[in-house]
Amino acid sequence: MSLVAEAFVTQIAAAEPWPENAALYQQLKEEQILLSDNASSLAVQAFLQMCNLPVQVVCRANAEYMSPSGKVPFIRVGNQVVSELGPIVQFVKAKGHSLSDGLDEVQKAEMKAYMELVNNMLLTAELYLQWCDDTTVEEITHPRYGSPYPWPLNRILAYQKQWEVRRKMKAIGWAGKSLEQVLEDVDQCCQALSQRLGTQSYFFNKQPTELDALVFGHLFTILTTQLTSDELSEKVKNYSNLVAFCRRIEQHYFEDHDKDSSASAASRSSKGYLPS
Repeated sequence: MSLVAEAFVTQIAAAEPWPENAALYQQLKEEQILLSDNASSLAVQAFLQMCNLPVQVVCRANAEYMSPSGKVPFIRVGNQVVSELGPIVQFVKAKGHSLSDGLDEVQKAEMKAYMELVNNMLLTAELYLQWCDDTTVEEITHPRYGSPYPWPLNRILAYQKQWEVRRKMKAIGWAGKSLEQVLEDVDQCCQALSQRLGTQSYFFNKQPTELDALVFGHLFTILTTQLTSDELSEKVKNYSNLVAFCRRIEQHYFEDHDKDSSASAASRSSKGYLPS
């Protein structure tokens, strides 16, 4: 297909209204999905909720392999399939829905910088913990990641993923870090987010932006995921305004929306872990 034809197809798709049967795909919620993918999926769910766009969460054991980028979550809207928060934000914007149109250029640049900080620090720390911390790898990551598959495929796939992530960690200079250094990076990220949020309800003005959705996805998942220790969640709990921010978005965009949605069910089942 030529570039002109692709642009025409994209323009036609953008003009179509958001369908009621839009679906978001992720791994199996209870037994398979890992911290980082769960956080990324929740960030997209929060973003769509903030845009008031309905989406049905669909859990598939092979969601990672169904995704056009090999990463979750991805959404299916009509004939369009789009994966990861950034491209999904652009796709939704093409349909006339944006959370950051009210920001000026300086604010947009600042928002982008904070989103890069979250991805570079929190997401990378989640991946490090899952695939580079030996205790977490053996007790949580390998059993969950390979859970839908029979032996020895479950172990082969888990080791392949571990090799892939550790190669990435080496490329970005994280392979030689200790767990204590990674947790310190998380703390510094949380400190920067806490200072930017201050006493506001959201990071910019009085309405949420893509940054709010991204931060909520990661912090809420860290706070509500049972790991081999509480060291990671304790870093977030040190910042009361970030905890209150997570609770506020959970209540407003999940509990008050669709009580029967997968996201709502996840929120309700996790409440015992969210500090009051």
